[in-house]
Amino acid sequence: MIDVQPEVKKKGVFSQMQEMEHEQVVFCQDEHTGLKAIIGIHNTVLGPAMGGTRMWNYATEEEALNDVLRLSRGMTFKSALAGLNIGGGKAVIIGDARKQKNEIFMRRFGKFVNSLNGKYYTAEDVNITMRDIEYMSMETPFVVGKPENMGGSGDPSPMTAYGVYMGMKAGAQKAYGTDSLRGKNILVQGVGQVGKYLIDHLIKEEANVFIADIFEDKIKVVTDKHASVEVVDPNTIFQMEMDIYSPCALGATLNDDTIPELKCAVVAGAANNQLKEEQKHGEMLKDKSIIYAPDFLINSGGIANVYHEYLGNYNKERVIASTEHIYDVCLDVLNYSEKNNISSHEAALALALQRIEDVGKVKLGQ
Repeated sequence: MIDVQPEVKKKGVFSQMQEMEHEQVVFCQDEHTGLKAIIGIHNTVLGPAMGGTRMWNYATEEEALNDVLRLSRGMTFKSALAGLNIGGGKAVIIGDARKQKNEIFMRRFGKFVNSLNGKYYTAEDVNITMRDIEYMSMETPFVVGKPENMGGSGDPSPMTAYGVYMGMKAGAQKAYGTDSLRGKNILVQGVGQVGKYLIDHLIKEEANVFIADIFEDKIKVVTDKHASVEVVDPNTIFQMEMDIYSPCALGATLNDDTIPELKCAVVAGAANNQLKEEQKHGEMLKDKSIIYAPDFLINSGGIANVYHEYLGNYNKERVIASTEHIYDVCLDVLNYSEKNNISSHEAALALALQRIEDVGKVKLGQ
C-alpha cells in the first residue's frame, strides 16, 4: 500500500520550517464550507512561489503539514533545475475530495490564495480538476493551468507525463546503453491524470506495461483504451520482476520495506517525494545499483507548462522543447552522481541549490 507520509514530524511548526528552510506557512479554515487548508511557501529567491493544490483525506493535521512542507520544498528544487524563474510553494486541502468539493468550497480557497497578493500561484494537483481551477480563478488572478477557453495553458498533466517519459528514457540510456523502451517491462503505479498520459507514450514505444491503482474506475479508463496493459494487485507490486518501476501516485513508496524487494534497473515516475527518507533511501537505491531519476527533476514538465502561462506568452512548442530538455538534464545529474559517488537525489539537489545561490547573488548584485 502507498504510505502517504514519509515521516510525520513530532516537532513544532517553526522547528519544521527552520529545518526545511521555509519562508512562510499559512493555515486556512472556513467554518461555513468546512474548508481546512495549509499553504507552504518554501523559497522565493528565483521568483514568486508556484505549485499546485492537492486535496487528500489525511489521517491527521500533522500529516497534512508534513506533506505541504515537503511538497513545497520539492517545488523549489524542481523549478530551479528546470531553469525557471519561480520559487517553490504548495497547498494541501484536508478532506474527502469526492464528498466535500463544490463551487463555494473552491472559491473560498481561492480567496485565501488571493490574500497572499501574488507571493503564491496555485495550480492543479491530486484531486483538483480543471473545474476547480475555474472556481478558484473567480476569486483570484493568482491561478495558473486555467482552461484554454479562459486563455490558459490547459491541463498540465500531459506535459508532466511527457517529462517523466523523457526522464525514463534517460534512465534507460544510463542503465542499458540505449534509451529505447521497446520490450521493457514497466510498472506504472497510479494511473490518474499523469499516469494515463505516460502510458500512452509507453504503449506507442511498444513497452510491456503493467499498472496498479487503488481506484477501479481509473484502471478501467486505461484498460478500455489499451487492451495490452496488465493489471497488478497494488499489494504485490514489489514482488514483481520488472525493468522499470514508475511511481505515479503519492509519495514514500521507496522505503526500508520496498527497496530491498525492488527488482528493477530503473526508477522513474511522476510522484512527488518518492523517497521516504531522502538521504537514506537515495543511498539504498545507489547501493543496489538501481538508476533513480529524481522525481523533482523529471516531473517538472507540468510546472514548466504553467510557468509559460504565468509569463503571458504561452507557446506550446516552446514548452515541449523545454520539457524535452529534461532528458539532457537527467543524464547530467546521473553522470554527476556517478562521478562524485553520491546518490542521484543528492546530485540533483546540489545542482538545484547551486542555481538558487548563483541567481540570488545576481539579484543582490554580488
